[in-house]
Amino acid sequence: MPDEDIQSMPNAYLMQVDEIELIAQKFVELGVKKIRLTGGEPLVRKEFPLILEKLSTLPVELTLTSNGVLIDRYLEQLKAAGIRKVNISLDTLRADTFFQLTKRDQFQKVWDNILLLLEHNFRVKVNVVALNGIIEKELLNFVQLTKEYPLHVRFIEFMPFTGNYWNKEKVLTAGKMLDMVKEKFEVTKLKDAPNDTAKAYQVPGFLGTFAFITTMSEHFCSTCNRMRITADGKMKNCLFGKEEMDILGALRAGKDIESLIRLSVWNKHAALGGQFTPDYTQAEAEKIENRSMIKIGG
Repeated sequence: MPDEDIQSMPNAYLMQVDEIELIAQKFVELGVKKIRLTGGEPLVRKEFPLILEKLSTLPVELTLTSNGVLIDRYLEQLKAAGIRKVNISLDTLRADTFFQLTKRDQFQKVWDNILLLLEHNFRVKVNVVALNGIIEKELLNFVQLTKEYPLHVRFIEFMPFTGNYWNKEKVLTAGKMLDMVKEKFEVTKLKDAPNDTAKAYQVPGFLGTFAFITTMSEHFCSTCNRMRITADGKMKNCLFGKEEMDILGALRAGKDIESLIRLSVWNKHAALGGQFTPDYTQAEAEKIENRSMIKIGG
């Protein structure tokens, strides 16, 4: 979380458990086959076990993204809900840098919970935001992890959002990172699925893999099939998009939400939410109209 004071939204403005279930059911009726619980941090919500239980009854693949701190507390519930894939957000392998970035002394807890997930045969992806000035020192260490552990490390190019002080100089592109990896390791390109957002690689003989999410240097908008519902029930058809469809407001007013969902999908811009050109070096972060990432969720 940022250093400045954050005003939390009152619970009444958030989707309640039954509303989450109803909205999820509608998306499933329309053909959605995968639901990911993300955040912020989904495990801090007190109703999380009940939300998990409700969604686990739907005919979808249910997955989770977490900062990893509370995984051990909910491990059995995750298994009972049929979750087999978990993404853990972790931008550093150094405890001191972790504290610097998160303001919390929880690195060892997160790492222990990653190992716990592996021990219980979860497929674990580690999401690493490639922060220029930090990732150069840690890139090879993350790749080295995949030798001993069946982890799937994904390096995410730094993206512009309101309040995150983005500029083009802070972006270390996937191409540059791959060149750095190739200086030490032999690398094999893996086959990516049609709607994958990550370009995957492996060092031959290593247990795990690594990949790059190339949002800035090589966008994948034409094959992206992701949709997001914010905690307050707004549908975003693109992480960068300023347009939001008020699904929760319509549901509470007794209105049809299917037409809004279809309209939101139809209105998806060709690239990058229509906010900037595919050439990221021309992007002007201060002109982007969007929520901050902590308010979008993620």
